[in-house]
Amino acid sequence: MAEVERSRKPEPRDRVRGYKSLTNTARKLRRRSTDAERRLRHYLRNRQLAGFKFRRQEVIGDYVADFVCLEAKLIIEADGGQHTEQQAADAARTAELERKGFRVLRFWNHEILGETEHVLERILAELENTPSPRPSPEGRGRP
Repeated sequence: MAEVERSRKPEPRDRVRGYKSLTNTARKLRRRSTDAERRLRHYLRNRQLAGFKFRRQEVIGDYVADFVCLEAKLIIEADGGQHTEQQAADAARTAELERKGFRVLRFWNHEILGETEHVLERILAELENTPSPRPSPEGRGRP
């Protein structure tokens, strides 16, 4: 019976209910941030990193991303100890987010807390490699 349930296409009402549930989960996660998430947020908030805007605990599809820059289509995940036991699920999640056009950077909590500068440098390097969403105006106008 579980297979039948999984294979059926969700009704629009189910999607709304699922989204509301994820939104509530995201709100709870915002209130219960880890030390690593708080540290990272300190540097990512208010466009402090190269002027890019990050949102935290944002619903993206069927997942809640720790941090996302929608402009750069970049997701930052802060992984705690529980992620050592769910690496397959994390890989599937990353693959799904990449299919949606996002790039995903994962950092262990101890990396964020102990090597903050290095983590920020890696994020900045990834942001700088973001292709421009707008086409260049070169080539328009006069020949």
